[in-house]
Amino acid sequence: MGDTLHLSLVVGGELTGRAGGRLGRVDDLVVRLDHAYPPLTGVTATVAGRSVFVAADAVASLGHDRVALTTDRLDLRPFERRPLEVLLRKDVLDHQLIDVDGARLRRANDIELARVDGWWRVVGVDVGPRGIVRRVLPRRFALRFGDGELLDWAEVEPFTGHVPTVRLRRPHPKLERLHAAELADLVETAGRAEAEEILAAVHDDPELEADVVEELSSPHRVELLEQRDDAELAAVLARMETDDAVDLLLELDEPRRNALLGLLPATQQRRAQALLGYASATAGGLMTPDFTCLYAQATVAEALDRVRRSTGPPETLELVFVMGSHRRVQGGIALADLVRADPQDVVGDIAAIPRTVGVDADLDEIARLMKDYDLTVVGVVDDDGRLQGVVTVDDVLELVLPRR
Repeated sequence: MGDTLHLSLVVGGELTGRAGGRLGRVDDLVVRLDHAYPPLTGVTATVAGRSVFVAADAVASLGHDRVALTTDRLDLRPFERRPLEVLLRKDVLDHQLIDVDGARLRRANDIELARVDGWWRVVGVDVGPRGIVRRVLPRRFALRFGDGELLDWAEVEPFTGHVPTVRLRRPHPKLERLHAAELADLVETAGRAEAEEILAAVHDDPELEADVVEELSSPHRVELLEQRDDAELAAVLARMETDDAVDLLLELDEPRRNALLGLLPATQQRRAQALLGYASATAGGLMTPDFTCLYAQATVAEALDRVRRSTGPPETLELVFVMGSHRRVQGGIALADLVRADPQDVVGDIAAIPRTVGVDADLDEIARLMKDYDLTVVGVVDDDGRLQGVVTVDDVLELVLPRR
């Protein structure tokens, strides 16, 4: 890779012909987003008061203050974008972009280009103050401000929802590397259009989309999802954990809540309706109905098989419950202890004393129990001692820790 060029010092420079004569002024550089380092596909310029496009194969050299051509003949037809093309100055410079490696939004203060494998390509973005200073100083001083805080282009994603020729591209494939919580943070930090673009990027992965919505703070979640029709919103709710789906439903008006409930799969509809009957800050309102519970006569091998076949969230599987003939909870076994036990052992013989709360227990009671007994899962029982659900430590932390 050779020396880098700053976009801010290329645009505004002269466009010269084969003989070196001045033809016009460089307005922008065009690149195509189909490579880790987007290749230059052309230059837009103003020539005799008209906007023209020069294809990259007619560019002899690219430099600060000057773009030299191999020809003096120009196509004076208006510039039209081709698929996946963006204008670096118009579409990317001064816009927000996603720093995938840092999982945050950054502002493109300048854009860096270099000659890679015989072709000019975008190689990085300057997100530091040097990029801004370089652009406000006279050109004779600007070059003194060399590389600033650079991000490798392979580690960033520009927002392109405003670019019609890019909309049909698979949006932001690099975002698959981020955790749902990181994506939710990006959505909450971004503006409305950018937030919608991030959600659109994960829409093709319904499970990830649901995970991201679960991680959103309540105002953002409701604001974004209220814009969707009932069918779209019900599809997202159906993939969310039941307790998180109920939290969202509680923040919608009753007519729409009832309409959405009617669109949910029968099993989740029953679970959601059951949780809606409890106050939100009680164990009943916090619990998820996903848990693993076996009769005391089951073997360890049978218990592990049940865990393997479970479709519940991983955190709810950390404690396997044991019940008696009347379905009352008799004990619990940590998953780690279950794995270490003899497969032929009977779970009722090795279960520990159950640590449970009633459905009306408040947050303080649940938190104290978790702290006193170093628990990550607490069983929630009805008045007859039958297991109704579980509260996990992340459910508690969501309420007791401040939002970032």
